[in-house]
Amino acid sequence: MGKAKGLKDKLFGAAVLKMSFRLRGDEDSPAFQVVYPGVLRDLELQDAAVEQYIVEHRDAVEKAARGSNPPPPPASR
Repeated sequence: MGKAKGLKDKLFGAAVLKMSFRLRGDEDSPAFQVVYPGVLRDLELQDAAVEQYIVEHRDAVEKAARGSNPPPPPASR
């Protein structure tokens, strides 16, 4: 079975998904309206936490959403 994802990995994935739609101006699209809430539910995340992650890691999230996939930033200690 696969390794469980940490909170930072979950936030990074959800943030990249949201940003990919945002960069295309598609946050109101039916695809986003169906997919994104399901991702939040499956990953047990809240949209506010994803938005905060985007604010704190905008460059890495945008770069990944545009197709260059860096690893998520290291966890704060």
